[in-house]
Amino acid sequence: MREGQNAVIYRADYQPPPYWIDTVELVFDLDPAKTRVLNRMRVRRNPEVAAQPLKLDGEDLNLARVLVNGQGTSFKLEGGRLVLENLPEGHEPFELEIFTTCSPAKNTQLMGLYVSNGSFFTQCEAEGFRRITYFLDRPDVMASYTVTLRADKRQYPVLLSNGNLVGSGDLDDGRHWARWVDPFRKPCYLFALVAGQLVAREQKVLSRAGKEHLLQVYVRPGDLDKTEHAMNSLMASVAWDEARFGLALDLERFMIVATSDFNMGAMENKGLNIFNTKYVLASQATATDTDFANIESVVGHEYFHNWTGNRITCRDWFQLSLKEGLTVFRDQEFSQDLAGEASARAVKRIEDVRVLRTAQFPEDAGPMAHPVRPDQYLEINNFYTVTIYEKGAEVVRMMQTLVGRDGFARGMKLYFERHDGQAVTCDEFAQAIADANPGSKLHELLPQFKRWYSQAGTPRVKAVSHWDEQTGTYRLTLSQSCPPTPGQATKEPFVIPVAWGLLGPDGREVAHGLHVLTQASETLEVSGLAAEPVPSILRGFSAPVILDYGYSDSQLIALLAHDPDPFNRWEAGQRLAVNRALAAIRGEAGGGIRLDTPFIEAMRGILRHPTLDAAFKELVLTLPAETYIAEQLDVVDPQRVHAVREAMREQLASALHHDWAWAWETHKDNGAYRPDPVSSGRRALAGLALTHLCIAARKTNDPVWPGKAYQGFKDASNMTDRFNALAALVIGGHELARPALERFHSLFKDEPLVLDKWFSLQAGAPDRGGNILPAVRQLMQHPDFNIRNPNRARSLVFSYCSANPGAFHRPDAAGYVFWSERVMELDAINPQVAARLARALDRWRKLAEPQRSAAREAIARVAAKPDLSNDVREVVTRALAE
Repeated sequence: MREGQNAVIYRADYQPPPYWIDTVELVFDLDPAKTRVLNRMRVRRNPEVAAQPLKLDGEDLNLARVLVNGQGTSFKLEGGRLVLENLPEGHEPFELEIFTTCSPAKNTQLMGLYVSNGSFFTQCEAEGFRRITYFLDRPDVMASYTVTLRADKRQYPVLLSNGNLVGSGDLDDGRHWARWVDPFRKPCYLFALVAGQLVAREQKVLSRAGKEHLLQVYVRPGDLDKTEHAMNSLMASVAWDEARFGLALDLERFMIVATSDFNMGAMENKGLNIFNTKYVLASQATATDTDFANIESVVGHEYFHNWTGNRITCRDWFQLSLKEGLTVFRDQEFSQDLAGEASARAVKRIEDVRVLRTAQFPEDAGPMAHPVRPDQYLEINNFYTVTIYEKGAEVVRMMQTLVGRDGFARGMKLYFERHDGQAVTCDEFAQAIADANPGSKLHELLPQFKRWYSQAGTPRVKAVSHWDEQTGTYRLTLSQSCPPTPGQATKEPFVIPVAWGLLGPDGREVAHGLHVLTQASETLEVSGLAAEPVPSILRGFSAPVILDYGYSDSQLIALLAHDPDPFNRWEAGQRLAVNRALAAIRGEAGGGIRLDTPFIEAMRGILRHPTLDAAFKELVLTLPAETYIAEQLDVVDPQRVHAVREAMREQLASALHHDWAWAWETHKDNGAYRPDPVSSGRRALAGLALTHLCIAARKTNDPVWPGKAYQGFKDASNMTDRFNALAALVIGGHELARPALERFHSLFKDEPLVLDKWFSLQAGAPDRGGNILPAVRQLMQHPDFNIRNPNRARSLVFSYCSANPGAFHRPDAAGYVFWSERVMELDAINPQVAARLARALDRWRKLAEPQRSAAREAIARVAAKPDLSNDVREVVTRALAE
């Protein structure tokens, strides 16, 4: 069912629900073709709201019966809603019974109740519960749930739902039942059920109070050997949240279930988390170090939602960052704390910022720009964005910066004392953190600080320095601005914590501090200095802003060599590389690019540094992404950006050839596989070295290093080393890439997640003469490709359209034609996935001609389709809006 021109929903229009639902008893007779759902609710009028009909949300349901207090009642269906007018007056509760059926097997949207590989799963966030039964599908309606599941015992031996199992048994006809009770009130978006042939890894843990809990990770038979890391990550999450924030597991059991058909990464349903297999299954043979790290992070994220999202939830969906921004911050802190060493923590911080700057900054500058707390939406699924999540996490991080780590823990404690069991707003969270720290800058500046929630766009901080040699005084003037965004032409000043330091001529730090910028322009002053210092500004990326300071090469090289702040040390290397790329793209380097000796020697110094971690070296020596370089330009020719970055990579490969060879030889052997930060960093640097050696070999026709890569690919004892070797051959464009790809496929043809890597690597490979799009079209015909599976669609279609700009933005517009075909094809299957793909052309206005006009034409072609989903319509309409 397509809903046509749905109305835009505005935050300012929020009204409390006219009815409360106190208890929900659900009985499911599970059948793929026709599942029967009996929904008994205890409902009462909200005395704070004027009397009005009860309007329950529903979608793709067959309604069979409606009873009020056991008696039939009149009703009507209006625009997907069940409307009940003749309800008991007064404020006493009444019983409402609704009987419906639905068809999970036909549910390709993967929202509501659906079937994947013969098992039943649910996804209810944000508005999927209405596809299961009629309900007040909004997060501020919190109820107690009892759920009874009935199904064929042979086909569906495992029956799971939220909370605690209170009963189970056999029925007469080869069927069986299970009853689950969730002791905590919850909004319906946290409802879940799972039924199927599953096996579980189990672990009992003790809380600090001595209470025993059962942890379970459910997967398909055959995958149990890949669940150890997920279980270890869950155990670490339970222990960390209790140690760091005093938040203990509140259920007898906590379950994770993995499915290969899932729109998102994972879902925090109370006590029954449903995960994409990508974030559960891992073994050294099938998963890379990155996969292991992502599993740890996502398992942590979903578990931490048990308190920040479930025990306290959102009043409305505009407050989504209340749970997501806070919980991303918590999972980032968890991963940093588990990393332990300062250098490993710094690597994690740099990786998080790299995501923010390559994905969120462009979003803030594009047609889908929105505040961390949006003011309006057409389709809420479109607002599960890097702004809500990653920028939201940075807002929470700034709160911690302003009140201190212990102060933030006090604020969290007060937040739960005030709001446990409630549906609240971002304002109430910020107020609790501030009130717990009355002497802090956050408390003093709270109304202004909350502009981070209400104003879209990435602020720019311009820094200008002045050195007075006579007095030994150094002044740094900081001024802030924020460009217009859709619906917000002017911006008020933000509260911007700027961590800073000054380095003397010998590289030693002579001063440091934290300046909280609140005005349009402010000056900080340091006196008593013997010589002009080099400023290190925005240390640790203390605010999500763009820093504009006219660093000289010598200053950047000094920071790269000496800055005690690892983030700014990395950032200095990035700036050196970006400056050279931009000069070449703009033609300032005579049309070509030749990397200068100081830059090459600076990179060599990092690569050969005796004490720096391998993981940090890998980050510094990885050139800035094409998308990040493009964001620094007003007009972008993506193929020019690609050509310049590739040329820089080739020159680094050649100029540092002996150093890369040393790095590979020194870091390639790491003993028994462990995905810890040190071992992972060593493998990452060895992989980067091998890629550069294969790139250099392409130019010299040297067969030695591609041969070593191919041998390493065949002999590898873990997926990280194997995939790094395969990627080196593919990126290097060597003839051995083809047999390696064929061998990889034959080895892992029965491992869906590994095949995703196989598709993704080919779609994201460097474009040479327009060769990638024909390869992608050919791969779409591969028997292992299935566009209905979100992971597989992302691995091929998204890797090309969203992650390979040099190949996608073809002058002949064939990439855009492919994009428009896939968006419309996916929209008919799964609008949520289609809308994510639609965003690949968000930044079309920045493109140079002829790509700009061709991209607009492709977007218009999609927009003209008469039966578009709201998900896609919102994205393309905003993209085309003047």
